[in-house]
Amino acid sequence: MSQTYDSIIIGAGIAGASIGYTLTQKGQKVLVLDRRGIACGGSGAAGAFVSPKIGKGSPLQTLTNEAFEYAKDFYITTCPSLFHQTGVIRIPKDEVDAKKFTEYESFNENRYELYTKAQLQEQGVCTEFDSFFFPEAGVCDAKEICEDLLSEIDVLVYEVKEIIQEGGLWCVGDYKAQNLVLATGYESDLADLRYMGIKGTWGTRGDFTSKLSLEVSMHQSMSVGANIDGIIKLGATHEKEVKEPIPCQEGQALLLKEKASSLIDTSDLELKEVFCGMRSGSKDYFPLVGKVIDVPFMLDKYPAIMRGAKPEMKYIDNLYVSNGLGGRGFVFAPLIAKMLAECIVEDKEIDVRVDPDRLFLKWCRKSPELDALR
Repeated sequence: MSQTYDSIIIGAGIAGASIGYTLTQKGQKVLVLDRRGIACGGSGAAGAFVSPKIGKGSPLQTLTNEAFEYAKDFYITTCPSLFHQTGVIRIPKDEVDAKKFTEYESFNENRYELYTKAQLQEQGVCTEFDSFFFPEAGVCDAKEICEDLLSEIDVLVYEVKEIIQEGGLWCVGDYKAQNLVLATGYESDLADLRYMGIKGTWGTRGDFTSKLSLEVSMHQSMSVGANIDGIIKLGATHEKEVKEPIPCQEGQALLLKEKASSLIDTSDLELKEVFCGMRSGSKDYFPLVGKVIDVPFMLDKYPAIMRGAKPEMKYIDNLYVSNGLGGRGFVFAPLIAKMLAECIVEDKEIDVRVDPDRLFLKWCRKSPELDALR
């Protein structure tokens, strides 16, 4: 295995796997490092739905739906056997939510159909509400997609404790590269990324064996995957109160089965396997993609930024981040990988909607961490 690369990526979840694949497609020699291996954290435990976002046309909805269109084509082209285009039904949670769906309909930017409750009941879906059906949506085999994207790339199980820049190269142990990408998820202490506000949300998914004829995936207050090769995937959960990883719990997965019984017949579902992990998100729910600001330099050189000044940013040379994908990691990852690869290889500007710079000045003015410096 070579010791010198064009780019080293730390993190082998869907964010790291996507940028690794995309950089390789642009001719780069890439090394991916992860202390536990491919998709052994939040990505491996994801429900991995690839579907649009509904709402009243917010900027986040617009970006998510752009990412959805890109992602479905990416998976169909790149790993078609691992993306199951089952369609996804979005079901209102209650009467109040059903009224909101009426308001949302004119903002559905992606191909959809309106399914009546009678149509849904014919398919074995228990609901009293008309719902949206997105036929081009579907669900990924989470861990397998990450493995497939990295199948032609050097990957090492390696715990990175320190990153050092020497002579224009990033050094990670014995490995060197011009560029370094941090796709580390909720663990983000290899550089000063405090201004990005990265936070973790714990998730549990249960995979159940079943003979139930369920050809479509659905989401209400939880996700229920279609029956694929005798397996129905339930989850993943969003448990913000869990701050540190804990062992996977069968009881949590069985609670998902109990909850799913309000949507489908769960009588023959038998728990096969439980997956769990921490997903990373940002304060404003937009991904965090791009260059990394040299925080110590900026605070020392321009202390007035803590009082509202707006100097030109100084970045750490050739250090990048791909993080904060939240619960829609498999939707966002291909598009943000494209953006970041174009930034690294072609020096293109990052889309301002996902550029972490958006958070820096506010952090300088508002963060309690900097009170002692003000």
